[in-house]
Amino acid sequence: MPASARNALLNQELSTQVLCASIADLLLKNQWLLATAESCTGGLIAAACTDLAGSSTWFERGFVTYSNDAKTELLEVDAALIAREGAVSESVVRAMVQGAVRHSHAQVAVAVTGVAGPAGGSREKPVGTVWFGWITPAGIASERCHFDGDRAQVRAATVLHALRGLLVRLQAAASTTQRDTF
Repeated sequence: MPASARNALLNQELSTQVLCASIADLLLKNQWLLATAESCTGGLIAAACTDLAGSSTWFERGFVTYSNDAKTELLEVDAALIAREGAVSESVVRAMVQGAVRHSHAQVAVAVTGVAGPAGGSREKPVGTVWFGWITPAGIASERCHFDGDRAQVRAATVLHALRGLLVRLQAAASTTQRDTF
């Protein structure tokens, strides 16, 4: 592996660790638990979270729902919705993140579904297309992104974006909760 690639990987790992530590701090301060629902990342977000020592105090569970059947069976995503919209869609990721909270003890969740490649893309949903869903006590949000690169790069970018998005939404939810208590 070239030195530049090793350095990029190291920076990404450090960034993930910093994000997870910040997420853990907010979850602990607010006594919230986190669940993940992952398709294209296959558990990488959960792995990043549980790499942090002590994560059992704030990480509740992770769902790896790589197949459509898994999305339906574990998260209760409507099979007709998947058939109509496709697994990589806003409606499916929103159903995934809601299912993660519904089927756990968590108050907070992040979900991802996408096309990591190298195959599987289409004109409407090319390789690198990823839908994100987040749910916090402040509400639900979703976002579509497109990442360039090979499979590993798309998946790594997805993990970082999911964690960054979660941190931003947790900060907003914590701020709202603090205002409501005064």
